[in-house]
Amino acid sequence: MTDERRHEFTRDLYGSITHTDMSSRDPAATREWCTEVFGWTFQPVLATPAGDYHLFAYSEVGGGGIRQTPPDEMPGSTPTVHVANTQTAYDAALRAGAQSVNPPTRVMDGVCVAMVRAPGGVLIGLSGPTD
Repeated sequence: MTDERRHEFTRDLYGSITHTDMSSRDPAATREWCTEVFGWTFQPVLATPAGDYHLFAYSEVGGGGIRQTPPDEMPGSTPTVHVANTQTAYDAALRAGAQSVNPPTRVMDGVCVAMVRAPGGVLIGLSGPTD
């Protein structure tokens, strides 16, 4: 069975935070809480190699996901910036002094994500087209 999801990028949002990745010790409970408190809507659960990912939307251009916190990580959230090209942005981030956390990786048709640790220790995700 193939996942048919495909993301359409919005050029006028390049450089904006458009996705927030939340890591939770209880993703289902966090999902229910966000639904009740904020009125966020969720898509069907996306199965990933690391476990279920609960995709949500809080506006037409913003959303994110909730995932299980791995044993070596504290619960928290990471902003993801919408970029024109993930590899190009990742390379520029490293040249400017960031450290690699996760190199560019294809997550669905047309979407590539990466994560860096910016100077000062802040985690920042990058998401954009694969080409």
